[in-house]
Amino acid sequence: MTPRLFRNLSRLWVIARVMARHDALFLLDRVGVAAPVVAAARLVSRRDAPGRPGQRLARALTELGPTAIKVGQALSIRTDLLGEEVATDLTELQDQLPPFSFDEVRRIVESELDRPLEAVFLTFEPEPVAAASIAQVHFAITHPEDSYPEGRKVAVKVLRPGVDEAFRRDLALMDWLAEVMEATQPALRRLKPSETVRTFEASVHMEMDLRFEAAAACEMAENFAGDETFRVPDVDWTRTAQRVMTQERIVGLPVDEVDHLVAAGLDPLEVIRRASNAFFNMVFRDGFFHADMHPGNLFVEPDGTVVAVDFGIMGRIDPSTRRTLGQMLLGFLTADYRRVAEAHFVAGWVPADQSVEAFTQASRSIAEPIMGKPLAEISIARLLAQLFQVTETFHMEAQPSLLMLQKSMLVTEGVGRRVAPDVNMWELAQPLIESWMAETMGPMGRLRDGMDTLQSTAERLPRILAHADRAAALLSADGLRLHPETVKAMRPKRSNAMLMILPWMLVAVLGTLLAVQLTVGW
Repeated sequence: MTPRLFRNLSRLWVIARVMARHDALFLLDRVGVAAPVVAAARLVSRRDAPGRPGQRLARALTELGPTAIKVGQALSIRTDLLGEEVATDLTELQDQLPPFSFDEVRRIVESELDRPLEAVFLTFEPEPVAAASIAQVHFAITHPEDSYPEGRKVAVKVLRPGVDEAFRRDLALMDWLAEVMEATQPALRRLKPSETVRTFEASVHMEMDLRFEAAAACEMAENFAGDETFRVPDVDWTRTAQRVMTQERIVGLPVDEVDHLVAAGLDPLEVIRRASNAFFNMVFRDGFFHADMHPGNLFVEPDGTVVAVDFGIMGRIDPSTRRTLGQMLLGFLTADYRRVAEAHFVAGWVPADQSVEAFTQASRSIAEPIMGKPLAEISIARLLAQLFQVTETFHMEAQPSLLMLQKSMLVTEGVGRRVAPDVNMWELAQPLIESWMAETMGPMGRLRDGMDTLQSTAERLPRILAHADRAAALLSADGLRLHPETVKAMRPKRSNAMLMILPWMLVAVLGTLLAVQLTVGW
């Protein structure tokens, strides 16, 4: 047995035990890659946990720690894997953990900024104002300087000790499980588990370096420069490093405290309009969006400006995908289901051998029951989630790059429902969508895209011709030679055969793990 296999099986056993204790093993059952481990965990663990399946799963993931919490949040949009009830319960999963000690905070800040804490900050509050799976936040005041004679009030984010090692261990397990799923569960390959894990891994990697988060905040601030309705706190780069980030402290009300907003003379409907327009501009205008706009990350300043914080989880969408999404969203809002279907086919999300008419009918069957309700009850985000449930019928592959956007839509829509429950925030954004579609898909937009493509091709043409000349010279001199790695890749693969016997290997290894447990106790 390889060390990698033993490490992954050992960690999987611990996970299965915790999930069994919360009666939440159905998740591993559904994945179908560790039946012997699941069966053994059921035998050795009592299952008397209360609540719905999704609630039990949320508690298990919380106990398992930072990676599991992030996985649960990602799964909250995968109705295609878990069903709508479980996915909905996971949306309530709170990314909160007990804070780590102030001694650790001091050690990290001083190590990262290479100065004593007192030399960096005039005051630093030892108790955190927020503690999550990745980091915790403390309030502080900087030393006086010309721009801030009394010092500047700031929020200091400090990465949790050891969190990067924990994520690396669990991501290795997730990557291995995805490989096993693709090899042993052909029906799940269209969901692209390995690509989904890689997308998740890339997101987590960005969160492990707070300089990336600071850069994301600055980029979004530039995108909204001059916007009087939405803004991003300033980053203090002199007090920012890999494990520490310092930003301007926000003075405002949490976006979901409706009574306080009204008491402050603010209109909740206008707040939601501003949040809706900001999210639309992030996605469609900029292609760079905040992927975690829950109420704890949105504040409203006294003048009504909406302010976002926490830029650890961000998403990007290329122009082509933006156009497709715009077509889909406008098609649903205007009940033009043919447009919705054609957008899927043009993007290549549905295979060309499928029927446009049948997919149009499927889109209508999902949308009409929702669209027939009052506007305030329409959930575009849930509509998209339900649309993905018909993908198996049409052999439609999952789009891991869009999962973050779908999650963000669900979270943002949830904010809208809390603040203005009688209003549909996507309806508020419809004029912006129509204007953007006219500008982007109209004659001038198509001409602009064509000119951009022509310019890009012209810039690359010399390199293309140079490579073509070189390739022709090599062929004429030596014939066609393949790189050794290419030859290796063309050989018959044996890994699938190995993975097919994994369940039997699991049984053997499980006996060893159980023996260890009985000997030393787990």
